[in-house]
Amino acid sequence: MIVRAESPTEYILHHMTHLKVGDGFWALHLDSLFFSWLTGLTFLLLFKYVAERATSGVPGTLQNLVEMVVEFVDRQVQDSFHGRDPMIAPLALTIFCWVFLMNLMDLVPVDLLPFIATLEGIPYLRVVVSADLNGTFGLSIPVFFLIFFYAIRYKGFWGFLRDLLTHPFGPWFIPFNLLLRIVEELARPVSLALRLFGNLYAGELIFILIALLPFWGQFFLGLPWAVFHILVITLQAFIFMVLTIVYLSLASATEEH
Repeated sequence: MIVRAESPTEYILHHMTHLKVGDGFWALHLDSLFFSWLTGLTFLLLFKYVAERATSGVPGTLQNLVEMVVEFVDRQVQDSFHGRDPMIAPLALTIFCWVFLMNLMDLVPVDLLPFIATLEGIPYLRVVVSADLNGTFGLSIPVFFLIFFYAIRYKGFWGFLRDLLTHPFGPWFIPFNLLLRIVEELARPVSLALRLFGNLYAGELIFILIALLPFWGQFFLGLPWAVFHILVITLQAFIFMVLTIVYLSLASATEEH
């Protein structure tokens, strides 16, 4: 176990401190960058491994699991995205699996990886990328730009501009329309990022508080919370994926739809 600070407050602050370079707005959280790359690479290599060894005969457990995830995501895309686009299903699958793996890091014992890091001379380490506001905004901001990309792709630039200026009150209320659309568009990435961050930050903090208890208390409180948290991390990955699909569907919808 990691050597604890002199007080519970210092112990909590130690676990909530990022390994970073720089200060202020331009600070880089190296631990969030590392674990986002690690979970993303895990997803790619795992699915590549299963795809290369897939069989039409009796599938193994891992192939069954991957096929279930792919079919589940594909069903959500068919239900939520009105239209046909070859990018949506792979995008949705990537979002769901990547966010789920980031969230899953919250189930790693809170002292384990920080202790290993101290052996290598690394003073701080946070492993849950989705409990870092920079990490969740790093996921939601690309969705924000994809919304505009799909709107222009399906409606054309002038169609997108006309929809931006005339919806919902018509061409006589352009300033009001523009103001409402700006608020609406900015609210989407902000809500995506804050929802994911809030749930995982709270979950991480509860695990840290449980780690302050005696061993018997850690077991009897930590195990039920971990089981419940599996539902939370899965649900949050699902919500992030579905909202992304819905936002892109709304952006690509034309009058003909």
